[in-house]
Amino acid sequence: MTATKGLEGVVAAQSGICSIIDGVLCYGGINVDELAEKATFEEVTYLLWHGALPKRDQLEALKKELGANAAIPQELIDSLRTYPRGVHTMAALRTAVSSLALYDQEAQVNSKEANYRKSIRLLAQTPTIVAAYDRIRKGLEPVSPNPDYSIAKNFLYMLSGEEPTDTAVKAFDTALILHADHEFNASTFSARVTVATLTDIYSGIVAAIGTLKGPLHGGANEAVANMLKEIGSLENVPEYIHNALANKVKIMGFGHRVYKDGDPRAKWLRQMSKELTEQKGKSELYDMSVRIEQIVTGEKGLKPNVDFFSASVYVSLGLDTDLFTPIFAISRMSGWTAHIMEQYENNRLIRPRADYIGPSNQHYVQIDQR
Repeated sequence: MTATKGLEGVVAAQSGICSIIDGVLCYGGINVDELAEKATFEEVTYLLWHGALPKRDQLEALKKELGANAAIPQELIDSLRTYPRGVHTMAALRTAVSSLALYDQEAQVNSKEANYRKSIRLLAQTPTIVAAYDRIRKGLEPVSPNPDYSIAKNFLYMLSGEEPTDTAVKAFDTALILHADHEFNASTFSARVTVATLTDIYSGIVAAIGTLKGPLHGGANEAVANMLKEIGSLENVPEYIHNALANKVKIMGFGHRVYKDGDPRAKWLRQMSKELTEQKGKSELYDMSVRIEQIVTGEKGLKPNVDFFSASVYVSLGLDTDLFTPIFAISRMSGWTAHIMEQYENNRLIRPRADYIGPSNQHYVQIDQR
């Protein structure tokens, strides 16, 4: 056996959901560029779940189901009020999603139909959980979801209690599309490993959320936002970045194991960052990001990934930094559930081997002789 660190380049299974071939990202065979330009997040969700874009009646049916399932149990809202102050938002989300299973009568039912219904509930209720927790921790009452709103519009509405602008909704919807799935990324693979034991879908999603929480995965855009805040101004960028590079400090939001010629999603978020920061009067955030990109790409050859410009996009939308990763989870819930359902359809326990490098030919020694 030959060990491959981080399983890099290892093909673990076949999948019909998402592909990355020669640096081109596709959902169900459709280039993500085309989807980001023309589709809605609900259309993309249907595509990930069914392998084809929905017809009008199919899309309307999905939107209706999502709206009808967006509310969360009052018991869960009451539980959110008991969470300690200052708890990590992803820890709160992880706990709340696990609690959802307690109120789902189909939680332990593993039929194809039940798992599809649970996927709808998980996608519909995750934005409600995140928005409710954010308001509760700020001493505000949660805002009930509007069943007629899209996921993007509903989330922004539930956060602020105010009608979001069309520009904000479109930008956020596009961001959800770009983050919806990404082949066998760490959190998706974690979900598939978990449900391959034939445990329930909630357990798989909780495993995925725990994986996404890490700064080398979902937490990267939060780290980018914190870096921008720490730098403070455009004139401080060169000194800060050069010092970081000289001291071999990792600049978050750059490079990707799969993409060697740049993340195809980054250009969309770059453009969104430019437009939103200008509209919100925060253009320096975009200018700082561009300057950082110029230095890091010029000196290290690393190009920005999806996390880099998403930071300034979310800041421009008025979102708190520690909500960035939960927002990632809202989007990726579509991909996670798609992969979980696919795993169930053709399941085999995922159980790799390890290349043992420890000592050999050892023997037990009595404790008084050690």
